[in-house]
Amino acid sequence: MSNPYYQRRRTTVVHIGDTPLGGDNPIRVQSMTTTPTDDTTACVAQAKRIIEAGGEYVRLTTQGIREAENLRNIRTSLRAEGITTPLVADVHFNPRVADVAAQIVEKVRINPGNYVDTARTFKKIEYTDSEYAAEVEKIRARLVPFLNICKEHGTAIRIGVNHGSLSDRIMSRYGDTPEGMVESCMEFLRVCVEEGFTDVVLSIKASNTVVMVRTVRLLVRQMEAEGMAFPLHLGVTEAGEGEDGRIRSAVGIGALLGEGLGDTIRVSLSEEPEREIPVARKLVSYVEESARQRALAKNAIKDGTLTLHYDESVLEDLQLKAAMDAGALLIDGLARDLVLTNDNPLITPEQIKNTQDAILQAARVRFTRTEYISCPGCGRTLYDLQTTISRIKAATAHLGGGVKIAIMGCIVNGPGEMADADYGYVGAARGKVSLYRGKECVEKNIPEAEAVEKLLKLIEEDKKASELPKYSELSTKEKK
Repeated sequence: MSNPYYQRRRTTVVHIGDTPLGGDNPIRVQSMTTTPTDDTTACVAQAKRIIEAGGEYVRLTTQGIREAENLRNIRTSLRAEGITTPLVADVHFNPRVADVAAQIVEKVRINPGNYVDTARTFKKIEYTDSEYAAEVEKIRARLVPFLNICKEHGTAIRIGVNHGSLSDRIMSRYGDTPEGMVESCMEFLRVCVEEGFTDVVLSIKASNTVVMVRTVRLLVRQMEAEGMAFPLHLGVTEAGEGEDGRIRSAVGIGALLGEGLGDTIRVSLSEEPEREIPVARKLVSYVEESARQRALAKNAIKDGTLTLHYDESVLEDLQLKAAMDAGALLIDGLARDLVLTNDNPLITPEQIKNTQDAILQAARVRFTRTEYISCPGCGRTLYDLQTTISRIKAATAHLGGGVKIAIMGCIVNGPGEMADADYGYVGAARGKVSLYRGKECVEKNIPEAEAVEKLLKLIEEDKKASELPKYSELSTKEKK
């Protein structure tokens, strides 16, 4: 008997090695290596751990031609052990790298924000209609040869838009908005359709769950208006680590999965990549029950308060289920507060209260703790990410709900993804870090050994001067 509360969106099938995506295929889970892609031994070992944990696709950062070519060695080593899990190249800034990778691996991710457009300057640049059209035509001229390579080698692609890496061209016309993110994606997708290339997966990610959910919904509506139904990859980028990363991911991904959207997911945690897979599996396994719980809870909201009841013995299970059940209701403003109860005494009242607060903050409703945006790391990461996150969190947790700190491994999403953060800690070069106050870089290329202390000093100086930036509960773009 079908679930009356849940119906998965029907999408076209995308062929990715022996693990197709979309259509009647199950929701796939994946992760990404954090080892340098020119280190074959390290990448193979980490890929195997991801696969053994249940990962169905393994993505590897591919900075340059050398890394792209080494994908062949990684793939050959895995295949020699009988491992056929599809590999995905993650490409930014250099379309020639995508061309090389497409001849080796099963899928290539490209980012519209930096595939053809020049590097972001974060400055307002005016384009006439004809100038804008000419820039879009450059996309076609560069993308079509890549698609031809993909056709020849049976390679799928992901058009992966990140909130933090929209081009200056898109920003100049649409601003930092869901509409701009969707158009960034559609410019590339329309070329694919016109060229008869349909092995395409789409993703639109943000660290902000409200932006992420609203933008994916808008993308689906736009595709429907243009007669398209391509599969979706879901994820909350730079979700963080620990309970915050899990809850933030469950709020954003769960809101969409419960609406029948999503064909593959990644839970981006600032932890070892294989630790992402069990969390993703739990989200997928709970989708249909969450849709039912959400429908029942919606009708029981009283005076703006959503009350959810559980009987869980494992804290992570309570966190993920409650975040999935509550996420969309809070994001859509149907509830303004959350009360959780849990019968099992193995989870303490304090843990339940912390879970409530974390879900409300992840849904951008109420801010009671210092907020951290941190990337999961990849082969581009320029410092010891996990240790640094722990040091920064330990030193700044007392600042409370008025401060947001971004901890980013490199510049791919760095300054953009942390646009509404009060402070940013961004890898600038190997062993070097740049510090930001808002979007302004205030110190460049600090030795890693000194960077955490300098960040704390910057925050403390601002606090003493009563200049600590105020982080609003919803930015202007979230309210649109």
